[in-house]
This record gives sequence, C-alpha cells and structure tokens, in this order.
Amino acid sequence: MILFPAIDILEGRAVRLYKGDKNKVTDYGDPVAFAEKWAEAGAGWLHVVDLSGAFSGKSGIDGVISEIKKRVNIRIQSGGGLRKVTDIRRRLDAGADRAVIGTMAVSDPDEFALAAYSFPEKIVAGIDARGGMLAVKGWTETTDISAAAFGKKCVRMGIRWALFTDISKDGAMQGVNLCETVRMQKETGLNVIASGGVSSLKDIENLKDSGVAGCVLGRSVYDGAVDLKEAIRLCR
Repeated sequence: MILFPAIDILEGRAVRLYKGDKNKVTDYGDPVAFAEKWAEAGAGWLHVVDLSGAFSGKSGIDGVISEIKKRVNIRIQSGGGLRKVTDIRRRLDAGADRAVIGTMAVSDPDEFALAAYSFPEKIVAGIDARGGMLAVKGWTETTDISAAAFGKKCVRMGIRWALFTDISKDGAMQGVNLCETVRMQKETGLNVIASGGVSSLKDIENLKDSGVAGCVLGRSVYDGAVDLKEAIRLCR
C-alpha cells in the first residue's frame, strides 16, 4: 500500500482544515520544508492540494510544486483548482505526476472526458463523499450523484485510480471509514486511495490488510499521532 503524506496549501502555507471547513485552519508553515521532511522519512509520494484553487477555482501552487521538485526527489499527486484541461497540463508541467479531478466531472463532463482521454494514467478521480453522495467545489456543495455511481463512470472512461475521502472524517482524527472505503474499491474496481480520518498505525494496518491501494496521511503525521517512518515500514 502506498502512503501519501499530504501537504494542503492555502495562501502559500501548509495547513490542515477540520472537516473541510476553511474557517477552521491549523497553519503548519512552509510547504517545501514539509516536502523535504516527508521525503527524508522515506515517502515516495506526496499528496499536494491547492485549497485556494479548490475553493475559488483559481490555481496558485504550481510554483510551489516546481520548487518541491527542484529540492526533493519525490513523486507528486496534486489536486485543487483543476477545472480545465489547460489547468491539468499546467500542473503536470510544473512537476505533478498525477492530477486529482473532482469538481470538473460534475461542472463540465465533456472537459472531464477530454482530460481522461488526454492524460491516460495521470488522472485520479477525486471522490469526496458526504453521506454517500458526491461533494464538489472544495466540499462546499453536495450533489445528488451517488459516489459509487460516479466511480463506476470513471472506470468506464478508463480511469484506474481514485482518491476517496469521507468528509465527515477528514481532519477529525476519528479513524478512517474502512467499510465505505473498501466498498468503493470493490464496487467500482478502482484502485482506491483512502483519505480522511487516519489517526493511528492501527488504521493504516487495517487499510493495508483490506487491500486498499493507498492512504493519504494528514493531521496524524503533522501532530505526531503517526510516525511516518514507522508507517512506511509497516506498509512494505
């Protein structure tokens, strides 16, 4: 199982939100410094999110990604603010290895289809769920689209990877929603990366044993509840 330490960026700072609420922010400082720290701990991937882009649709982290790539030998999965194919191309050109797409799939299905066609193997479907329904625009809007149905649609389009977030768990340190995460992978056939709520090595061990493809680590590694080196060792 691949571990993705997260770097969520808001106004140039590494932050964590509580349950996606932009009014409940913890500021952790320089995102590039954290990229170096996670790489030194043994991470092979980072999960880098442009929160300003997710909320407003205006991306602003391409420079940060370029700087990380200059300083650190690591792969980057990145989302937030990717509403057009041109946004994705710019993010990939900046150094991202994969792009996470969520809102575009609902707001502009044709553009989403073009993205899946244009960047095979580089698109990760961002499946953010609130009560089993797909949430978009930085989790500020909940649609009437089933998260599982959306996942199946992605598979039909040739997408192989998905980032699944249970919003009720994100940033809350209350444990991962293992049942829903495993169900998403089994029902859709996607390689699912779990996100939201991981609070202990036991959560990571349970995800690994379940067969889930990956796991994003956020507040748990920032606050020290999970030692990243130990977590990586556990997943080898």
